[in-house]
Amino acid sequence: MKKNTGKIIATNRKARHDYSIEDTIEAGIVLTGTEVKSIRQGKINLKDSYALVEDGEVFVLNMHISPYEQGNIYNTDPLRKRKLLLHKREISKLIGFIAQKGYSLIPLSAYLKDGKVKIELAIAVGKKLYDKRQDIAKKDAERRMKQHLSEKY
Repeated sequence: MKKNTGKIIATNRKARHDYSIEDTIEAGIVLTGTEVKSIRQGKINLKDSYALVEDGEVFVLNMHISPYEQGNIYNTDPLRKRKLLLHKREISKLIGFIAQKGYSLIPLSAYLKDGKVKIELAIAVGKKLYDKRQDIAKKDAERRMKQHLSEKY
């Protein structure tokens, strides 16, 4: 599990609610110049995005990068399929997980690291409705305990 050390640009908050995160991997992403400029302005949306493995390569789909305002003819399709840059051993690890039933590849966050755009990719299992209810009840109980402790002291 690698920790990002760069400036976080976008996060997929819904992913942690809908999925149990097993492991995370940092991946580079192939972008055009106008896409990088748009990402630096924070115009990226990871909601409903996912990754898949095709022919030994990993691609992210449904990641929306708004067109750059000054990009004119150089802008690309905001929802195009984008290639992720990973080592072969990382890709084979992902293939091993995805082969198991129920595992998905979900982008958790996009961030800048040493001037390059990186994606934090999670190997995740979808939560059932009762799992979500348990998480909500647990958070509610923790919030009540904190509130109760703060009232006493």
